[in-house]
Amino acid sequence: MTRALVVHHDIDLADQEVDSLRRLGYVVQQCSGPTANTCPILNGGSCPLAEASDVLVYDVWASGDVEGSTRLIDGLRRMHPHAPIVLTFPGMGLADLGEAPERGIVTMFGQPTGANLDAAIRRAIASLAPNAA
Repeated sequence: MTRALVVHHDIDLADQEVDSLRRLGYVVQQCSGPTANTCPILNGGSCPLAEASDVLVYDVWASGDVEGSTRLIDGLRRMHPHAPIVLTFPGMGLADLGEAPERGIVTMFGQPTGANLDAAIRRAIASLAPNAA
């Protein structure tokens, strides 16, 4: 079973994402992110929840602002370089994610339904496979 960490600033949307993934067979942990907790990633450390996960599903606005979101994404990639990351964009996205596809980051715009999340997770995992382009 794939272990996923869902980080979302909106608890209701997070609950929906978690429930959807659990129905699809994922083992899911949930965190409300840096807007509600001290984030080890933003403090230059490693996240124990991320370490225990096979894939990271983050609300792009988990930190509350563009600068914090960019720092969070960069920190996740630096501290957990082999973790596939799915960034959910329920509305407006970040202007620049740099070389996201080469870094194992998949963006998912629109409604985070179970099917959409599952497809994005599969793409993120595949993007880090040794033979992935």
